[in-house]
Amino acid sequence: MTAREIVLALPSRLKTEEAAGQSGTFHFKLEGENGGEFTVNVANSVCTVSEGLTGEADCVISALSSDFEDAEEGRVNKQMAVMMGKIKISNLGAMLKFIGMFNELEAA
Repeated sequence: MTAREIVLALPSRLKTEEAAGQSGTFHFKLEGENGGEFTVNVANSVCTVSEGLTGEADCVISALSSDFEDAEEGRVNKQMAVMMGKIKISNLGAMLKFIGMFNELEAA
């Protein structure tokens, strides 16, 4: 899957029971051929994804689209990608909450 497809598929991976009572706005800035800029909103157990950056983000995630794809597809360890600076996260606490609301990407 491309980085764009991974982000656009987030609503189908939402764990509604984990998202109950949670809310947040996340900006994804994924550079490269298969990336783009996206706003992901979670509120009332619903996740929406829109192209472009709208609103004020609780957390900004920046990466090359290829590095994001590698982390999501399990080719590299997500924590290592963050520690090595391949994926930049502006608010770790918000990101950890975000990760808990979604199922892992199914291995292809």
